[in-house]
Amino acid sequence: MDIKTDDKLEFSDEFQGEDQEFKELDIKVDPGQGSLRLDSFINEKLAKISRNKIQGAIQAGLVTVNGTHQKSNYKVRPNDIIHLVIPSHPDAGKVFPEKIPLDIVFEDEDILLVNKTPGMVVHPAHGNYSGTLVNAVAGYYNLDPENPATSRYGLVHRIDKETSGLLVLAKNDYAHAHLSKQFFEHSIGREYWALVWGEPDPPVGTITANLGRDPNNRQKMYAFTDGSQGKHAVTHYQLLESFYYTSLISCKLETGRTHQIRVHLKLIGHPLFNDIRYGGDRLVKGTIFTKYKQFVQNCFKLMPRFPLHARSLDFTHPRTGERMFFEVPLPNDFQQLLEKWRKYVLHKKEGIMENELENETE
Repeated sequence: MDIKTDDKLEFSDEFQGEDQEFKELDIKVDPGQGSLRLDSFINEKLAKISRNKIQGAIQAGLVTVNGTHQKSNYKVRPNDIIHLVIPSHPDAGKVFPEKIPLDIVFEDEDILLVNKTPGMVVHPAHGNYSGTLVNAVAGYYNLDPENPATSRYGLVHRIDKETSGLLVLAKNDYAHAHLSKQFFEHSIGREYWALVWGEPDPPVGTITANLGRDPNNRQKMYAFTDGSQGKHAVTHYQLLESFYYTSLISCKLETGRTHQIRVHLKLIGHPLFNDIRYGGDRLVKGTIFTKYKQFVQNCFKLMPRFPLHARSLDFTHPRTGERMFFEVPLPNDFQQLLEKWRKYVLHKKEGIMENELENETE
């Protein structure tokens, strides 16, 4: 059962939320239904989903019968209520393997963790059919583009093109279903580091606001604070380091909607530094001094993208049940940008005014 949309932009990489989308479905067994295994019954009802995927979903706990988890060999009974949580993903079509280097953080028989470089699109979509992370994964495993079973290529979640950091991929149907369930239940821990304009007050807080398409610009997402539209979204933030006019903050996701961190931070008046789409590519905080403006422009040139990094992931291993934690350092351009702001703060503490920062404008 495919999840359809009437908006083609939903399938572009820019508008795929971090979390995988899910559809919940109830099936009532007919009064005259004969004895049939649970996996076979669901396979008959949902012909477009393979039996292996159905079995993985049952084993991972994404399927219940009358509110109780059952095994694949459970014999359905008349009037049973079968509840399914179905992970969805855009069909990549034919994805041709490409020999693109992957920064592999961890790999075993069930999962693959990669540290995605900034600028790499995660999933093939309109305008980006090659050079993506999925192309790289297909090349790493020498996957057959003609095999429909590889259409998902292990993706459980995504991050924006310009965002760097950790992604976990599943190497089999059971691992995919198990990880999907953790995302569905919000039990996976995710921490991002971001450089934002201003200094959040209070320094620790939670942002809760529904997110959906901007009614006035379909290329952007919008925070519906009244809850009238969009999907429930929660971001927890903490100030890590202040640079007077910008701050390094940590964001921990409870949900993973499209552009969630970027829109939530804009909502509280602290857009990501140099985020063109959400107003961070201008002087949001600071003075009118020419030297300060030049300093900011040089920062933009140093890192011509928004500074957002998926720093850590923690989750339960699908097979062993072990709680696993992974962390990757900031990419070089992000580190250099922070050092530039630290130097600015040092000058300020020494009493050097913004219009005297000759060294910072070179």
